[in-house]
Amino acid sequence: MNSNVGIFPGSFDPITKGHEYVIKKAANMVNELIVAIGENSTKKYLFSLEDRKQWIEKTFKKVDNISVRTYTGLTIDFAKKVNANLIFRGLRSGVDFEYEKPIAETNQILDPSVETVFLLTNKEFGMISSSIVREIIRNNGNANSFLPDAINI
Repeated sequence: MNSNVGIFPGSFDPITKGHEYVIKKAANMVNELIVAIGENSTKKYLFSLEDRKQWIEKTFKKVDNISVRTYTGLTIDFAKKVNANLIFRGLRSGVDFEYEKPIAETNQILDPSVETVFLLTNKEFGMISSSIVREIIRNNGNANSFLPDAINI
């Protein structure tokens, strides 16, 4: 596998400024970063896959080494499919770490050649989550201050 390829998986329903910050940080660590939008059949999304993909593409259109792809199935299998050996995950708090750690450990068992890298978000974005942003939007609030500048919902 090419050590210069990483993936940043998520549902991005919607992408937030916190995502944007950590994705840019990850992109600086690899030659190629794939923002991977996973499709979970048990999850009900507020926004369509096409909208989420377009928003991410628009957010990073000026960043040459970032591309956007969608996938189904296990993230570790997608990483192998695109020859990535790094999976980047953003952490806002210890709660995120407690959630992400067993997933990373499981992925390590499934494929020891793929490493998970945890990146801390900027403290300015630590309280932002897609679920909070969705709730603001569902209730007709203005969520634009939590979204990348390229996005206006």
